[in-house]
Amino acid sequence: MPSSLLTLLDDISTVLDDVAAMTKIAAKKTAGVIGDDLALNAQQVAGVDPHRELAVVWAVAKGSMLNKAILVPAALLLSAFLPWLVSPLLIIGGAFLCFEGVEKLVHKLQHSNAVDETGRSELQVLANPNFDGMVLERDKIKGAIRTDFILSAEIIVISLGIVAKEAFAVQVGALIAIAIVMTVGVYGLVASIVKLDDVGLIFSRYDGVNGLARAKRVLGYGILRVAPWLMKFLSVAGTAAMFLVGGGILIHNVRVLDSAIKAIRPHGVLGTVLSILADLVVGVIVGTIVLSVVKLIEKLRSKPVAAAENEH
Repeated sequence: MPSSLLTLLDDISTVLDDVAAMTKIAAKKTAGVIGDDLALNAQQVAGVDPHRELAVVWAVAKGSMLNKAILVPAALLLSAFLPWLVSPLLIIGGAFLCFEGVEKLVHKLQHSNAVDETGRSELQVLANPNFDGMVLERDKIKGAIRTDFILSAEIIVISLGIVAKEAFAVQVGALIAIAIVMTVGVYGLVASIVKLDDVGLIFSRYDGVNGLARAKRVLGYGILRVAPWLMKFLSVAGTAAMFLVGGGILIHNVRVLDSAIKAIRPHGVLGTVLSILADLVVGVIVGTIVLSVVKLIEKLRSKPVAAAENEH
């Protein structure tokens, strides 16, 4: 009995070591996607009531964990029984991500024109007593969780590819570990970023006349100056990330595109830059095509409705 227990403990220890090693490798391979996930989710909090920022981040984090609770077993099942279906699903997810990126750009352009025409600013709209901030908050949470689902799916699939040849127990442990580490890391950083201005305010109001107190006040004022620019940068980076991640998914899962880009891509830094540009261009083109198709379908569907209304 003691011998069997020691053997079991030794097996468990070996599996845990393998899980730790595979998780480390998977984390390195998915670092780029995690960076995009961070930018996208920090962007989603923009425009929310400052007192509700952490609540929104927590709501999205819970949604992200639910996403991964669905994705991890689904990825394991697909890998075991329907491995051919993984690539098409990723292509659909990548195209949807590109579509959302183009939709955001179009919305910003249209919104800007509407502001110029009506002479109203976004602040005036938000100050409208009929404006429901909770509706905006719910929409942002839903959008962030939807986007997180696609990014999480790519990370889980990339991680699954790394551990595919390992024992099943190692696969399960590594995927669960990377899911937890990614969620805690990304949303912990998002929470820190969105409350950066509050930290700056605390430091800027620090009392005292000694050198340390003055240094803290200077640091606080510096944070207050940098925080808005950081949020603007993350907003732009979040939209760009949709094209980069979506385009990257499409290129890596469409053999013709992948082979064509690899054939013309040089080695070194220039090759890396060209790969990023290729992801961006493919993302914008595919997103534009999908948005055009969606708009055309909406237009065709609205014609019978309009005709029926005119008859009445």
